[in-house]
Amino acid sequence: MNYSVKKIGQILNATTQIDSKIVTGVSFDSRKVKSGDLFVALVAESDGHDYVQQALTKGATAVLVDDRHQIDSKIPAIIVSDTLLALQQLGEYRRHQINPKVVAITGSNGKTTTKDMASAIMGSQYKTFKTPENFNNEIGVPLTLLTMPDDTEVLVVELGMDRPGQLTTLSELVSPDIAIITMIGEAHIEFFKTRENIAKAKLEITKGLKSQGTLLVPYDEPLLTNAQVKQNVQTFGQDIKDINSSSSKTIFTYQNTRFAIPLLGRYNIMNALAAISAGILLHIELKNAAEALQHFDLTKNRTEQLTTSHGVNLISDVYNSNPTAVAAVLATLKIIPATHKYVVLGDMLELGEQAASLHACLAETVINANVDGVYLVGPLMNKYLYPILQRRFDSAHLHQYETDQLAELIKDLQTLGENGDVILLKASHGIHLENVVNALVK
Repeated sequence: MNYSVKKIGQILNATTQIDSKIVTGVSFDSRKVKSGDLFVALVAESDGHDYVQQALTKGATAVLVDDRHQIDSKIPAIIVSDTLLALQQLGEYRRHQINPKVVAITGSNGKTTTKDMASAIMGSQYKTFKTPENFNNEIGVPLTLLTMPDDTEVLVVELGMDRPGQLTTLSELVSPDIAIITMIGEAHIEFFKTRENIAKAKLEITKGLKSQGTLLVPYDEPLLTNAQVKQNVQTFGQDIKDINSSSSKTIFTYQNTRFAIPLLGRYNIMNALAAISAGILLHIELKNAAEALQHFDLTKNRTEQLTTSHGVNLISDVYNSNPTAVAAVLATLKIIPATHKYVVLGDMLELGEQAASLHACLAETVINANVDGVYLVGPLMNKYLYPILQRRFDSAHLHQYETDQLAELIKDLQTLGENGDVILLKASHGIHLENVVNALVK
């Protein structure tokens, strides 16, 4: 990004002042501003206009502000009616200026892992950029577009969703060539009420999908395979052969090519096949895709494999959680070769009036996982799952904690297990089990 204040004003049809300054980056957090940045004063829980001077002190070249706030005439500025809308318009401009092929990914679970896999595959033959961390909302997506290097040939972008209409906005912003829906689970069912409504909202990703673009969906999800969309629809996930798992990787054959991914579980095979299918559409050779997937950069806390100081293997999947995702990761835990296995489950959030039944229904899945100990965290797990598991586990093997008792949980887990044993941690991000993971691997 290398725009003058005047140029940004022209793009946004906005008023400018001291418009000779050059902007080389963008930030909406005054604490993270770097020299050359455009500071975007967003109006949210706190008003970014209150931090304009702090941003300038940190090195901001200019500020993007709205016309309801007064700004010193000596400050380089672009003045608009809505700073968030302007940020999105600026991002959309850059998307079309650079004009990479765009692979957009959404889903109830697995979208970040699929993003990481797709980026690695595309990067084997193209100059590729991907969504940083989890910048997947109305702010994060335009920031991704604006931080994309000038020479980007393929952009792999993650699109999040927690309400109807959101994916329409994001999809139209990035205008994908390929769209992927990883799965339909129960995430945000509090707001959508049914999986059918979630599927309908996920299909909004096609609103910006180019007319000649392709939508990739799981072959075993009728809510998606039977959907009526204008673009080409292809399925992924079928025709897998020779699946083998170890404690550190999953191996499978697809189209006569052997793949080995450094992740566990059939659900991660599905994520890999979504990414591979996108690669095929962009003419990536399967041997290059296989090589790329052997070692790729995985965003933190997505089915991350770690080791404690005394050799216990941790499987950390603590960014989001829903019943479908918990069942999938527990099925994976069941087949991992280990002398002892333990599971830490935190509350699944945003399930609304179905929270009680959806937590309770995990009981059979937990029991079938054949674990040696269960550690439950949060009021929902304790109220709805714990009483059922008490019929199967005695007090030495079933434990419960409130969300403010993570220190006690850490203390109990620090002495749990021996070299080669496995502890799985799974929860919604709001439970903050990442703090437990960080303490265990220090």
